[in-house]
Amino acid sequence: METWMPIFVGVIALAVVVQTIMLIVIGVVVMKLGVQMKQIADDVHGRVNPILSRIQSIVEESQPRITGVIADAAEMSRIAKAQAQRIDQMVADSLERLRLQLLHVDELVTGALEAVQETGNKVKQTVWAPVRSVNAVMRGIQTGFQFYRGNRRRADGSNESVDENLFI
Repeated sequence: METWMPIFVGVIALAVVVQTIMLIVIGVVVMKLGVQMKQIADDVHGRVNPILSRIQSIVEESQPRITGVIADAAEMSRIAKAQAQRIDQMVADSLERLRLQLLHVDELVTGALEAVQETGNKVKQTVWAPVRSVNAVMRGIQTGFQFYRGNRRRADGSNESVDENLFI
């Protein structure tokens, strides 16, 4: 066993040396990658910085215009609201005037219809009553003539019955 011990120590020493070399290689590779990453970051930073500064200047230049547009939009909204309220008031006033005018027209038409009806009743009373009286007188005269003619015919020998002469 004693002979094996130096072999095991040699293998362990060799493993430690190999591990150390691997760690050194890994360290060197990581350092190279770090340098490359720094270069890439600097390149990206160099390209992005002008873009960001241009965007910043555009935003700063546009800020007054954007503020003006927002103020104008707020003013237009306020004016539109005021106009809508005025239109609403005008429509309400117009509808009220229309309602009053319709009531007035209704009163006028009702008055005119009552006057026409009253005139019609007066015409009936003043014109139709005498017309009926004249009509009654005419029928009386007509009946008298018919009666007279009927009596004359009987006197001439006519066989008509008296009832037929009285039938109107």
